[in-house]
Amino acid sequence: MKSERKNKIIKTIIMLFFSCVTLYAQSYKIVDTGQKTFYSDKNIISEPSSEDDFFGQDANYNGNQPSYTDNGVGTVTDNVTGLIWQKSMDEKISFDEAFIKADSLSLANYTDWRVPTLKELYSLIQFTGQVSGATAISMFIDTNYFIQPLGNTNIGEREIDAQTWSSTEYVGRTMNNDETVFGVNFVDGRIKGYPPGTGSSNTMYFRMVRGNIDYGKNNFVDNEDNTISDLATGLMWQKADDGIARNWNESLTYAETSELAEYDDWRLPNAKELQSIVDYTRSPQTTNSPAIDPIFETTEINDPDGNSGHYPFFWTSTTHLDGVNPYSGAAYIAFGEGQGEMNGNLLDVHGAGCQRSDPKSGNINDYPQFFGPQGDVRYVYNYVRLVRNIDNTSTDIKDDQSNTSEVPKKFELKQNYPNPFNPSTQITVSIPESGNYTLKVYNVLGQEVAKLLSDEISAGIHNFNFDAAKLTSEIYFYNFRGSDFNQTKKMMLIK
Repeated sequence: MKSERKNKIIKTIIMLFFSCVTLYAQSYKIVDTGQKTFYSDKNIISEPSSEDDFFGQDANYNGNQPSYTDNGVGTVTDNVTGLIWQKSMDEKISFDEAFIKADSLSLANYTDWRVPTLKELYSLIQFTGQVSGATAISMFIDTNYFIQPLGNTNIGEREIDAQTWSSTEYVGRTMNNDETVFGVNFVDGRIKGYPPGTGSSNTMYFRMVRGNIDYGKNNFVDNEDNTISDLATGLMWQKADDGIARNWNESLTYAETSELAEYDDWRLPNAKELQSIVDYTRSPQTTNSPAIDPIFETTEINDPDGNSGHYPFFWTSTTHLDGVNPYSGAAYIAFGEGQGEMNGNLLDVHGAGCQRSDPKSGNINDYPQFFGPQGDVRYVYNYVRLVRNIDNTSTDIKDDQSNTSEVPKKFELKQNYPNPFNPSTQITVSIPESGNYTLKVYNVLGQEVAKLLSDEISAGIHNFNFDAAKLTSEIYFYNFRGSDFNQTKKMMLIK
């Protein structure tokens, strides 16, 4: 009988293991936006404290700071991502010509150059740049290392007509049913889609890249507590947004005061963090979903014409310096269509997964409005998806305390906290009646690695500390068993 029970536990553990993702291996880091100045919705301000309005914005958090090396051979190494870039981009070429160029490019004695994906290309953006309409003020890329041209005003171009294309094609269509390729505009600090045309009918700049082929590939794990961990980036996300639209300051406050899955260090993501979870293989037009992995849940909204099946813009903590009052707008990511109104028609003008900006504040009754040459929809009251660093879990362990004065009404094995963890975590069980119980930890092979309980205990809520200091990083499973209860959950050790 004992052998049969052990085999059942092992079988359950193996099935659970293969239903989840592979072991933790952070494959790329997100470079910080470089934003160090603090802004309200109108002005530059001094650094806000946690009790002030506008606390929690981009400049309040230091991420992986930009760091580059000019290799002196026409290439620049990003010391954070490991990507190696062309320093200059030469002349504008067509989308088709770009792939021919990449295949034939021999620069610095390397021949493995490629056209970058949108996520690779966006890793270079810095929100220290500023633009005023179509006029460039300072670039959204580090011009100490990269050569960034402006549009040629002598031939009728605007200064901002210097977009850099990626290899990422939009799976939907924009404008008048146009095929579309995503690009980053390092002159005005935005992502949008552009029609490639046929042959050489439309040309853009291209900056080739090599190295770190895993950059931009997510590795999501559902923690089963309304959070999702991206093991590729080391970020933990709110699984489902709360369905409430807010202005920018309200969104910052909501993020800073949120408690979810027993964590209280949530924040509003910066532009580059939020863009990292866009899934450019999905769109409302092609998958009837937002442009995000279906492991997440996203509120559905009606568009300004009242059509269902659309999805919100999501705020970032990053101020986007543009316009007459450059401090008044913040960047958002559109997980639904990037809509605009042109000639009285509401169209997808930028593509799902674009990055634009909205005013930080305004009267909710005055919106939505339409703005700019493509009539961009402005909601101002946008949505929030919380983020936190997985690494923070190592300092978040709570005290072990059992409560036998409160008798639970039912058995419950709670998700360990924190999860992922390093090196210790707490497991809580609720027991409605005294008896003999076991709480054991197994590795992915079904081997017992720890016995936390094997004794008679009284009814109550009991906490057990699991110290994995001598174990390796991987997924583990903990099983709580009594005569009338048997349940297994998974947890992840990250060192």
